[in-house]
Amino acid sequence: MPRIIDCHNHTGWFGASGAKIVADMDAQGIQATWLLSWEVPLDEVDQDFYMRKFGVGEIGMPFAGVLQAAAQYPQRLVPGYCPDPRRPEALDRLAAAVEQHGVRVCGELKLRMMFDNPDALEMYRLCARLKLPVVTHLDYPLAADRGRYPRPSYWYGGGIAALERALRLCPQTVLIGHGPGFWAHISADGKHLESVYPEGPIVPGGEVTRLLRECSNLYADLSANSARNALSRDRGFGREFLLEFQDRLLFARDEYTGALSQLLAGFNLPPAVMDKILCGNALRLVPLENGR
Repeated sequence: MPRIIDCHNHTGWFGASGAKIVADMDAQGIQATWLLSWEVPLDEVDQDFYMRKFGVGEIGMPFAGVLQAAAQYPQRLVPGYCPDPRRPEALDRLAAAVEQHGVRVCGELKLRMMFDNPDALEMYRLCARLKLPVVTHLDYPLAADRGRYPRPSYWYGGGIAALERALRLCPQTVLIGHGPGFWAHISADGKHLESVYPEGPIVPGGEVTRLLRECSNLYADLSANSARNALSRDRGFGREFLLEFQDRLLFARDEYTGALSQLLAGFNLPPAVMDKILCGNALRLVPLENGR
């Protein structure tokens, strides 16, 4: 069985405790998981969606849950943490989390803030010094959300152009693209403002392809329906995409299913390519300790 590292998951997500996460990892043949926090102000999250539909119990994904689960399963769960960089104590908190709790990943950065906010740039540069990759989440305001109460949209990150500016301003920092807004840009069809999960054949020349070619510090995680949709809406293009960017794609789920494993198996990729995506690229960014 190939070695697999899940580069994006959360405690509390769908009610997942540390024990449930590890049981699911065992069932899916996953050796280790990057467990990410999500710190977000109350007015920047759709509370109805997260509280009523998923029963998280708290807004966002608290770092305390990461610490508790990682302490229970230190050989399986890699702690991640991302403070809100707009807070004055953010850099000190991140540095302390690395020193005191062994944080290895900065994530998830999911805020109503431009990716190239000056405070965020400071945090990225600290992450470069601390050797932490940064998991980013991009969402756009959609036309269908107009008139929604209390907010017409819950956009995050400020758009693909803001991500590009951050990539170029912080070339030593690895930024990992994730989210519906990011993966909608696999195609140059302009549908990123129309649908969370655009459909139809891929139009070559999408921004994700261009940025992966031009910015060596950009990686992408294959988590959630957003990435699976991007790869499967045009399977011929999807396979070529996986082959071209085999050195910068990360197996990741953001859920507790085997859907991504099943999708990747259907592309019939060479074993060496699969090994990079399943674990090799993750190990290059975050080497596991004590033989994990």
